[in-house]
Amino acid sequence: QVQLVESGGGLVQPGGSLRLSCSASGFTFFSYALSWYRQAPGKERELVARITSSSSVGSTNYAEFVKGRFTISRDNAKNTVYLQMNSLKPEDTAVYYCNGDPTDWIYEYWGQGTLVTVSS
Repeated sequence: QVQLVESGGGLVQPGGSLRLSCSASGFTFFSYALSWYRQAPGKERELVARITSSSSVGSTNYAEFVKGRFTISRDNAKNTVYLQMNSLKPEDTAVYYCNGDPTDWIYEYWGQGTLVTVSS
């Protein structure tokens, strides 16, 4: 059974930082590209950042709206993917999820997400 457990969200002031974690189980973690997605109230879910399945240094891609502020990384030994978020803005407020690519079989499984609220 695939399990994706996101954590690390919370309330932060604009300009602040948070580090999200996603612990995964039920599939061969190291062999999948993984992404962080987010969904703001009333909006569609969107891709935030992606890291490839490379076992050494993963290639990363970012949505334009987070480039230079967010960093995705993974620890294959811990079956965990991270999202370091710096210089947070109110528009980053959303529930953040991790998952694979839409074409992966694991994509039908979603965790509860972790809520990030950026507000003064």
